[in-house]
Amino acid sequence: MRVLVTGASGTIGRALCDALFARGDDVVGLSRNPGSARQANPRVTWHKWEPTLERPDPAAFAGVDGVVHLLGERIDQKWTEEAKERIMESRRQGTHNLVQTIVALESPPKVLVSQSGVGHYGDRGDEIVDESDGPGGSFDAQVTQVWEAAAHELDPTGVRLVVVRTGQVLSTEGGMLKEMLPPFRLGVGGPLAGGDQYLSWIHIDDEVGILLWALDSEKVSGTINASSPNPATNKEFSKALGRALNRPAVMPVPGLVLDLKFGKEFGRVLRGGQRAIPKRTQELGYEFKHPDLDEALRDVL
Repeated sequence: MRVLVTGASGTIGRALCDALFARGDDVVGLSRNPGSARQANPRVTWHKWEPTLERPDPAAFAGVDGVVHLLGERIDQKWTEEAKERIMESRRQGTHNLVQTIVALESPPKVLVSQSGVGHYGDRGDEIVDESDGPGGSFDAQVTQVWEAAAHELDPTGVRLVVVRTGQVLSTEGGMLKEMLPPFRLGVGGPLAGGDQYLSWIHIDDEVGILLWALDSEKVSGTINASSPNPATNKEFSKALGRALNRPAVMPVPGLVLDLKFGKEFGRVLRGGQRAIPKRTQELGYEFKHPDLDEALRDVL
């Protein structure tokens, strides 16, 4: 199989490329700086692409069977007006440009697997939500709506589309866990802003597993959640991380600290969360390798 991956140099993208190579697939990557990307991963065939400014070169899609679209400006930063525009446009315009190239191809790939996030559901307290639930009203929920709408521009073509709403990915290479490890290893970690908010998490192996499954399985289309069937509160997650590291996890992080680091708007989002379950993912037949939080953290660490 020949797979084109956007965001191939990110945490999820690197793990996905490794898995694709391990099973004998060819990988094509799109990058703003293909020279640097080639040095980091020479096994990928790189093509240049400025996602918000242009459509990717159709030549990059030659012989491509499937596309995995992971590209997007990181959302865990202060939400200044400039940052919010970058976050939004990297997904809206970037996805639009990608899809419109696919639409125009004489021989399009069979499937597009397009990333989204469980932030789509907004802050829902302890309410259980799944793929059938509507969006929240926060900025991150608005971002997922335009992101998914741009992917759905593919619908009239008949190319199979899978939208993957991903939770917090557990990996030591990036994301939330990498940020949490230094204080927790020093024994000064603890829950954020009280810790009652739910956290929808997923082991990196299951994130990659779901992306590969979505690529390969013709029965999989539409929206699926990539998150463990056992979401945890932030307090439960902190205790589990402390157990995995054999360190105490009793030093709470006040909400004010979140506001100072991320700004008040994103700080409010971090005080909330989603208790998202992968109902449709499991109904379609995906079996999680790491559904239990304690085991997942031990494995990652």
